[in-house]
Amino acid sequence: MKLRQAGALFAACLCFVPIAAAQYVDSAICAGCHREIARTFSQTGMGRSASRGAVSGNSQANLYHEVSDRHYAMIERGGKFYERRHQIGFDGKETNVVEKQADFVIGSGNHARTYVYRAADGKLMEMPVSWYSERGGNWAMSPGYDRSDQDDFRREVPTACLFCHSAKADRPAAIDCQRCHGPGGAHATAAGSGHATQEAIRRAIVNPARLSRDRQLDVCMQCHLETTSRPLPNSIRHFDREPFSYRPGQPLGDYMTYFDKPTGEDGDRFEIAHAAYRLRKSACFRASQMTCTTCHNPHRPAQGQDYVAACRACHASAHSAEKLAGSCMDCHMPKRRAEDAVHVVMTDHYIQRRKPERDLVASLEERVQDRYRGPVEQYYPSVRDEIYLALAQVKDEANLAVGLPRLEQAIEKQKPARPELYFELGEAYRKAGKNAEAIRWYEQALRRQPAFSAAAKQLVVALFATGQTDRAIRILESAKPDAIVLTNLGNAYLRQGKRSQAETTLREALRLDPDAADAQNLFGLVRLQNGDDKGAEAAFREAIRLWPELAPAQNNLGSLLTSAHDYRQAEFHFQKAIRSDASYAEAHHGYGLLLILMGAYDKAAGQLREAARLDPDSAEIHSDLGDLLAAEGNTQGAEEQYRLAEQAKSADKKSR
Repeated sequence: MKLRQAGALFAACLCFVPIAAAQYVDSAICAGCHREIARTFSQTGMGRSASRGAVSGNSQANLYHEVSDRHYAMIERGGKFYERRHQIGFDGKETNVVEKQADFVIGSGNHARTYVYRAADGKLMEMPVSWYSERGGNWAMSPGYDRSDQDDFRREVPTACLFCHSAKADRPAAIDCQRCHGPGGAHATAAGSGHATQEAIRRAIVNPARLSRDRQLDVCMQCHLETTSRPLPNSIRHFDREPFSYRPGQPLGDYMTYFDKPTGEDGDRFEIAHAAYRLRKSACFRASQMTCTTCHNPHRPAQGQDYVAACRACHASAHSAEKLAGSCMDCHMPKRRAEDAVHVVMTDHYIQRRKPERDLVASLEERVQDRYRGPVEQYYPSVRDEIYLALAQVKDEANLAVGLPRLEQAIEKQKPARPELYFELGEAYRKAGKNAEAIRWYEQALRRQPAFSAAAKQLVVALFATGQTDRAIRILESAKPDAIVLTNLGNAYLRQGKRSQAETTLREALRLDPDAADAQNLFGLVRLQNGDDKGAEAAFREAIRLWPELAPAQNNLGSLLTSAHDYRQAEFHFQKAIRSDASYAEAHHGYGLLLILMGAYDKAAGQLREAARLDPDSAEIHSDLGDLLAAEGNTQGAEEQYRLAEQAKSADKKSR
């Protein structure tokens, strides 16, 4: 029998449909008995944390993002919402047009809403423009997108990120009762059995109010404790736990370990998910038994008077009612602009004696900050976990020199059976430029779990870096095919001159993921080698449409246009490549050769010198620079470049 979800019929139906004790249920079942709580909870931020395809009030808007030179249009069409991106091309017309339909919305709209679409391969991808409630509602770049190298439509939304925004891992849906109360299956079955006692029904579900203070806080902190959104790392989920496996009542430290900079080095940072982190700094919190629910009723939208009453429970005589013009919050928990989400203003949960004198909501520019480099400390729980603390030193490269031997020693001492730590050590060695050591640890991970795809993919990267091409290809050929695996395999075939195999492999990669810009770029090279210049140009342009900052595609198109004598348009694309990646020696080299053809010899020399600086082992670059200097009559400079070219050739022969 199918469950009916009307309140009056709720109990009668449940007895015919047994539900597993640890099973989550449709939250509509909860509403059958808890109708008023369900109604008011649906109006809270948590109850509106995610939805399907809804749009904001002003859904028709345009936005030009100058830093990345992109134009965006927000469009409502036929009841559906779309974001469209274009740029202005060499001819002054629209180019690089991409339009995606929003399938899901993340965020309640109290502060913001960000839109998500499902890609062809099933992955959830973030959209670049978000709606913000400030100033009555406005559109601006999503957090992390106010930069020249922003991710556009290519940022994947991992399951771990959905955990705090959605009740479901595969399909965003609003947080429901079970995020705080745990799976409702046993409770619903007991309530519908007709014979369970009231106490048995209550025992079948977690009531956070009955938990200890620490466990109550853990329920909230599973989502609201973030030490920083910047690479550090903020936290590491334990490798024996899945993203949605935390259950209320469990110690949060058994699920996740949190990290921070050493005490005193964080300054006065304020970030968007800082509520519990800032609250825990407060004297009010440290000197009392308060929890989040001291001030917040999670079952209904916030009421300003609730907060004042909570404050007065301890500070009844702090201010007389006559003198208190506003709320305690205005001075002691003022609103601030988040440093990592600069279009959001929200309450700072650090309870301060005096309000800072500066303008806390003044506009901020999103800063591309240098990655933190220094020791990482365990923040929560207080019981030290050496192996995760060692991993935290290297996870985001904060403390590589110290962390590498520390993590290796911890692994050798504990000898974990699972593969993840071996893989993470391999990743750390790869980031440190030690590919031989990285290979060793990737192999250790794969011995423990041969189907560990992340380790296999990164092993291939390290093998290519150490010249072990044949072995890398064998691994790719035996791996489960996806767009990334097939793109790398197609690239390897192309480097080996196996054009037919490369073409077949890259076609399959693009079938699996039509938005794979790297595969399109490589497909253009295949067509170029097959003598199909028009097909190659189309592929390079498609790669650029998908990813305008893909420097190799811009460079390849520039080279192709140079060979077609379309010098001005070629220059446009070489400049785009260099703007995207100033360290890309090949683009400086190609642009230098183009400038020679255009008669701009001084500029050409500058580009070739920069190419030689970036890639001092390239015999071709030194030789071309030598030819230019010789043509200009700079014999001494030319001889020096020819000498460097010969040295590079000799070194290349010895390395083979």
